[in-house]
Amino acid sequence: MPRVRLFHWKAEEAASLTKALRAAGHAVDYHEQWSPDSLRAMRRSPPDVIVIDLSRLPSHGREIATYLRGQKSTRHIPMVFIDGEPEKVEVIRKLLPDAVYASRARLRSAVREALANRPASPVVPAQMMERYGSRTAAQKLGIRAGATVAVIDPPRNYPAAVGEIPAGAAFEESPDTACEVTLWFVHDAAACLEALPEMRRLAARTKLWILWRKGSSVTQPLLRESAAAVGLVDYKICSVGGAWSGMLFARRKSV
Repeated sequence: MPRVRLFHWKAEEAASLTKALRAAGHAVDYHEQWSPDSLRAMRRSPPDVIVIDLSRLPSHGREIATYLRGQKSTRHIPMVFIDGEPEKVEVIRKLLPDAVYASRARLRSAVREALANRPASPVVPAQMMERYGSRTAAQKLGIRAGATVAVIDPPRNYPAAVGEIPAGAAFEESPDTACEVTLWFVHDAAACLEALPEMRRLAARTKLWILWRKGSSVTQPLLRESAAAVGLVDYKICSVGGAWSGMLFARRKSV
């Protein structure tokens, strides 16, 4: 029985896909949140095919797909992308031309096609941070000329970490009102998780970047899953200088 790993960010909508796949004779592995545990499980026991629904959070689907292609243990697993807005699907198709793209109505045949045409030499696209490596940190963070940038819990050398900012832009360490961009530097996983509910309220009035030091107890999967639990969704990720990574968050519309 072929095993399918399904990615979808809304469990109620994923249920119909799971039902269709099981009716076609597939075993289905589905978890609403992507986590380090799910990655470890995939490495220990890779599925036969990966199905990613692009109707919600297509940027998440794109980054998960490129991440899995970047890992030797999951690189050769065939991929199927379902639905999504045409222009956003086209972005992913350019990165992963050897995947299968189909509508929800063609899910069963698309999975059969993917299983029958496992890529012998899979395309391995550049990871997100590599694709934007030539841009300055300020450009990646969306800091524009004249912008005010709030900094929360910054390290002593944060201006050097961010680098040169555009003319007229300025950092505000204790702003009276919300700034256009907010850089929240987190140093400890427990403290970060405790402060996330308050940061969700701030995200309604600013571009909220959460930055963590590479190699620290804070990790991308931990941050994404914990932020999602309080109603925040990420839609960009970048490297800031050599020591920091950052994810841009917004409030989920339904929260």
